[in-house]
Amino acid sequence: MKVFSDMQRTIRRRPMLALLVDPDKVGDANRREALISKIARSKVDLVLVGGSLIFSSVEEIVEALKRGCGKPVVLFPGLSSHFTPSADAILFLSLLSGRNPEFLIGNQVHAAIPIMKSGIEVIPTAYILIDGGRATSVEYMSNTMPIPASKSDIALATAAAAQLLGFRMIYLEAGSGALNHVPKETIAMVKQHVSLPVIVGGGIRTEESLREVLDGGADVVVVGTAFEEDAGLIDRFADIVSKRIREEER
Repeated sequence: MKVFSDMQRTIRRRPMLALLVDPDKVGDANRREALISKIARSKVDLVLVGGSLIFSSVEEIVEALKRGCGKPVVLFPGLSSHFTPSADAILFLSLLSGRNPEFLIGNQVHAAIPIMKSGIEVIPTAYILIDGGRATSVEYMSNTMPIPASKSDIALATAAAAQLLGFRMIYLEAGSGALNHVPKETIAMVKQHVSLPVIVGGGIRTEESLREVLDGGADVVVVGTAFEEDAGLIDRFADIVSKRIREEER
């Protein structure tokens, strides 16, 4: 329970910044080591490893990150086959916004016993896909429709169901490469009515978009594609996030 409890303690004080690493986009050994060195020097709070479709070794990149970055490494699996016990924790995801049973419970059943036997820390997380302006990998691979960006009430009802079902975190996702991030109004509505920590990812490419999701109340902001395009962005983002002290801590 260490990763989740540490996250809870941090988000009571301030939001967190997570970097999403897709094993297929890391590159060769030299580029991988340069990336890990950059992460180690950054103020990023944790590293997520995963993707919708992965051909490279998840275990190899997780072990390299564990050796070199000095940050918690958490699995963000797209499929049950993406599991490795080498990580510090796993977001045990269920795609509640979709109606495809394979991503609601099918993959989870396949992975459950290996995960239990491994002893890895498990964080049950409700995965809610919000339309980000164009079709994304997760939408295509999961064969599910995202919740329309204008339908904050549906997102709220889905998040509320997640809380009643016993999930421990909410992940609002616009998808990798999304044109638009999850609307600030949607994040704020979920935060107002649901007591679970809220992770927000997808379409967060600029400092303005980062500030918007933080204004909405995001507890953890996930950046992936933007960092791949501009490695210096992570430090600028980290500075913005670290200054967002919660009102109760002022």
